Amino acid sequence: MNFQTINRASAAAIGLVVACVIFAFVTVGVKLFVPVPAIDADRAAERSKALVEIRATEEKSLATPGWVDQSRGIVRLPIETAMQQSAQAWQNPAAARADLTARAEKAAAPAPVAPAKPSAFE
Repeated sequence: MNFQTINRASAAAIGLVVACVIFAFVTVGVKLFVPVPAIDADRAAERSKALVEIRATEEKSLATPGWVDQSRGIVRLPIETAMQQSAQAWQNPAAARADLTARAEKAAAPAPVAPAKPSAFE
């Protein structure tokens, strides 16, 4: 065995180990000291802002009365107000049932048919 070949093999092995250790230190250093922004961080911010707006709109619509369909006379009431009116109306069940049936028929009535458009040849 030749000492030159042993020294070359040892030097190559030591060089490989040193390169691996340097690579490991660089990898750990980058991982610890370089901040990486989250993927789609701006999209997450947009979504959370939109969610806040949606919830605010829902809260407002649940807490305030308003028109759902003014032409048919359908309104949106806060839940507590609607419960109070229902309890008051159902003290006389026959009248409440007749009123409920009339309102359901009115709400379910089909929309009026649009007038027929005359032909371009008329």
